[in-house]
Amino acid sequence: MTRDALLDLGREAVRRHAWREAFTRLSAADAQAQLEPADLEALASAAHLIGKDAESAQHLSRAHHSYLEQGEVERAARCAFWLAFGLLERGEAAQGSGWLARARRLLDDGRRDCVECGYLQLPIALQQVAAGDIAGAHATFTRAAEYGDRFADPDLTTLARHGQGRTLTRLGETARGVTLLDEVMVAVTSGEVSPIIVGTVYCSVISACHDIFDLRRAQEWTDALSRWCAAQPDLVPYRGTCLVRRAELLQLHGAWRDAVDEARQARERLSQPPEQPSVGAAHYQLAELHRLRGEFAEAEAAYRAASRWRKPQPGLALLRLAQGQIEAAHAGVRGALDETAGDAARARVLTAFVEIALAAGDATGAEAAARELAEIAGRLDARYLVALSDQASGAVLLAQDRPREAVPALRRAWAVWRDLEAPYEAARVRVLVAQACRSQGDRDTADLELDAARATFEQLGAAPDLARLESLTRVEAPVAATPLSAREVQVLRLVASGKTNRAIAGALGISEKTVARHVSNIFTKLGVSSRAAATAYAYQHDLVAARST
Repeated sequence: MTRDALLDLGREAVRRHAWREAFTRLSAADAQAQLEPADLEALASAAHLIGKDAESAQHLSRAHHSYLEQGEVERAARCAFWLAFGLLERGEAAQGSGWLARARRLLDDGRRDCVECGYLQLPIALQQVAAGDIAGAHATFTRAAEYGDRFADPDLTTLARHGQGRTLTRLGETARGVTLLDEVMVAVTSGEVSPIIVGTVYCSVISACHDIFDLRRAQEWTDALSRWCAAQPDLVPYRGTCLVRRAELLQLHGAWRDAVDEARQARERLSQPPEQPSVGAAHYQLAELHRLRGEFAEAEAAYRAASRWRKPQPGLALLRLAQGQIEAAHAGVRGALDETAGDAARARVLTAFVEIALAAGDATGAEAAARELAEIAGRLDARYLVALSDQASGAVLLAQDRPREAVPALRRAWAVWRDLEAPYEAARVRVLVAQACRSQGDRDTADLELDAARATFEQLGAAPDLARLESLTRVEAPVAATPLSAREVQVLRLVASGKTNRAIAGALGISEKTVARHVSNIFTKLGVSSRAAATAYAYQHDLVAARST
């Protein structure tokens, strides 16, 4: 086939987004005679999109030098920018910084009036984000957007406005930020920007939705990204990240088996050389699913694999809790909270902290964490986060033996989980509601709540939750007439089993101080003065027998 024919076929493949074919045809044409710089750029893009990053960088470098030879300094500077962008994204900071420095020199440090000067604002903004100067980054993204508008460059405008939107959400201006991100996605979905920009922005906007707990948008854009990837089966860079996000949403909606499949596919794709940092998210998501299904050995291995790229908390601490290693769980989640900054990140750790602190008898810590979580929920105003906050607050109130106050918060949380189609979270709230109802003597409502929760756990395969539910049911089985309240009977049974106050607090999800008060009341009501005498009473009145039913 002649070079001209190969070149025509390669260009046509680029227009059709047939990236592997484009790479093959353009490479063959280039082998016969060096391509023009614009075609070298297209070849570099095709190489990147099929996962050949080293070859992509090589062709971009050639395009850069070819533009210089032709005296097209600004186009050469743009190639240098994209080279730097890819290198920095892959963690090759020294080479990336070198190419950025060359681009700046070619553009006389911004004294040229060209769109490429706007592109060079982007790495400055990203460095400001990394340094924590979010307001400064927003201002820099705004300058970049002005260049994009003035020179009518949709790629630059889209990247810059996307940066504005993300920094606004980080600054707490969520409504303004989301509006900008929605505008950006119009350009992306309508095909106004290049494919490399499309994939980058898709993934970043989905991450932004997760950061602000906007699950509706996260679902919408994840589905759109999945369709975009499916239409281009040769794509490599974005498909793995897409699968991680899909796995997270499938987990939320109770499709755990499908979520495991998606997470495994993501792990495999992101592990292919060169291994991408986001493989850590795939390992972590797989670990979470194993933990929820009671596959503890597999969860342990996946958390360890994730730790190469990211912190494995709070999932690892929750695994320790499920394994009964309460002190290790408490230490792990406490350390994670100390090291975590930012509302969104802290909210995720705080949720786990409340559960673990209550199990460890740290009622004060749990109450403080629930209070902070409520403050964050108020600032971010996301329904998902409000439900987490109400659930945590209800659990703390229940631990403080204030079941009447706990129920409204728990009912609000359940309503949100139901509306978000989150069956696992809804079932866990129903268990807490059942405990609150039983503490108030409403056994019929409690039994209905527990039956509903049990059905959900069985359907999902949530083995640890089922085991805890069965344990809770045994502890709360009906008893004969006694002067003790339902909660006091629960405590007496555990006293009779030889548990310490701390262990009882962990089993019932209440504070150690509350347990001590119940024990004192039990002694008073029964007219006894020791745990041995109380235990004897429990056996004499057939209270302990209920534990084996």
